Formats: sequence, structure tokens, C-alpha cells
Amino acid sequence: MRVIHIHPDAPPQPALGAPCNGCGVCCLAEPCPLGQVVSRKRTGACDALRWADAEGLYRCGAISDAEGVLGPRWRWAAPLLRRLARRWIAAGVGCDASLRAQRPDEGAC
Repeated sequence: MRVIHIHPDAPPQPALGAPCNGCGVCCLAEPCPLGQVVSRKRTGACDALRWADAEGLYRCGAISDAEGVLGPRWRWAAPLLRRLARRWIAAGVGCDASLRAQRPDEGAC
């Protein structure tokens, strides 16, 4: 069993293929190919993942905070990153996380 820390107010993980609801499970488990480039790592939570307090969900920072993800030196490329990230992460296509999240209060094996 692997433990990932999810914001307590995050929505529950949607069914496979259902629209993304910002639960964050996939990005907290491991970065996608774009996240690997941005985070410069292949395991652990994606560094580009952002919690949106006002909405109560997670967002890909490559889209919602491209300037912050890129940093001051590469800030000029933020519009391009946002546009490409929407395609690369298949935003709006549906949940593709085959792993299943279980909250601690649901009882672990």
C-alpha cells in the first residue's frame, strides 16, 4: 500500500472515464509526462499541482499557474505552456487514474 496525502476537502475520486473533478489523486501519486518535465522527477507528487482553496479542488499548475511553475526566467513562455498543457494532460477528456484512493477513515487493509 502506498500513502499519498490528499487535502481533506478534496472531492472524491471520480470513476474511471468520468470527467475530472480535481480530486488530485493521479497527480499526487506520480507526475504525468508533462509533470515529469516540470517537476524534474518521475516519482512522488507533481510539483506543478496546485490546491485551489476557493474552488476546493486541485488544478494543474501548468494551466492555472504557468508563470509560477516556470519561474521568473521562463515566465515569457507561460501562454505557450498553458496551451500545450491542455492537450498534453488531456484536460476535460476524463479520469484515467486506474489506482483507487482510500481515505484513512474508510479502514485500511
